[in-house]
Amino acid sequence: MREVVFDTETTGLDPGSGHRVVEVGCVELVNTIPTGREFHKYINPQRYMPSEAQAVHGLSEEFLKKHPVFAEIAEDLVTFLDGARLIAHNADFDIGFLNAEFARLDRQPIVAEVIDTVRLARRRFPGAPASLDALLDRFGIDKSARTKHGALLDAQLLAEVYLELIGGRQPEMVLAVVATGSVTIIRREPRPPRPHAASAPELAAHQIFIASLKEAIWLT
Repeated sequence: MREVVFDTETTGLDPGSGHRVVEVGCVELVNTIPTGREFHKYINPQRYMPSEAQAVHGLSEEFLKKHPVFAEIAEDLVTFLDGARLIAHNADFDIGFLNAEFARLDRQPIVAEVIDTVRLARRRFPGAPASLDALLDRFGIDKSARTKHGALLDAQLLAEVYLELIGGRQPEMVLAVVATGSVTIIRREPRPPRPHAASAPELAAHQIFIASLKEAIWLT
C-alpha cells in the first residue's frame, strides 16, 4: 500500500481570492513505512506575499522569485502523487489549493482517496486539540526544528503523527532530524539488525534439555 503524506504553504487562505501555493512537500510511505522518497518544491506564486502569510512560513517574494512557477512542477507532482492514498492535516485546504492550481492549467483535479488527520485525531481523541503542534506534543515527537511552518518539514512530522494515529510507530521507524542548509529534512536513522543466533549459554541449556528427554521421537 502506497501513501503520500503532504503539505502546502500558500500566500493566504482562499484560492478563490487569488491566493497561490508557494511550497509543496510530500513524504512517501509503503505499507506505513517511510521509504525515504520525498518531493519538495518552492514555487513562484507570481504575486505579492502578504506579511501575515510570510510571518507563518517565512517565504518572501524575493526568495520565491528564484523558483519555478507551478506549471513547471505540476507534472512531477502529479507523477509523485499518482496511485497513492493521500494524507494531509486539514486536507480540504491543501487539496483545494492544489486543485485550484491545476484548474489554472486546465488540468484534471486530484482524484484519490484522502485521509484527513484532523478528522482522524478528533475521532480518536474527542474534545482534545487536533492541531499539528498539539498532536506532536501528545505523541512526544520532537518539533524543535519547526520554528516556522514548512511544507516538507510539516509533511515529515505529520507522517510520524499519522503512524501514531493508526496504531503507533515502531521504535525502529522514528525519524531523526538532520539539518541540511536552509531546509530541515527528517530521515530514518539506520540501526544494525538484532542478533538472531543463540548465545553460548542458550546452546548449552538446550543440550541439557535434550539430554533430559526420554524416548524422543527423533531417536526412534
